[in-house]
Amino acid sequence: MRSNCSGLRMTNFDRKFRAFDKSTGELLWETTLPFSGNATPATYEGDGRQYVVIAAGGGKDPKQGSGGVHVAFALPRSASPN
Repeated sequence: MRSNCSGLRMTNFDRKFRAFDKSTGELLWETTLPFSGNATPATYEGDGRQYVVIAAGGGKDPKQGSGGVHVAFALPRSASPN
């Protein structure tokens, strides 16, 4: 689980990647990754916009495929700290 300065809490297990409101716990967003995201998400900022990236490599469940993919998402400008 990772928190960012926008008040979001990001979680990943299985192939789902989710964003929750840090103060209420409400699910705000969810997507399916190409492989399981068995990694801690990282956040960065560029040009005044906040991004979240996660390594989705799978490999822990023999029934699922594995790969080496990094998936990045831009937070809406209203959620960015600037």
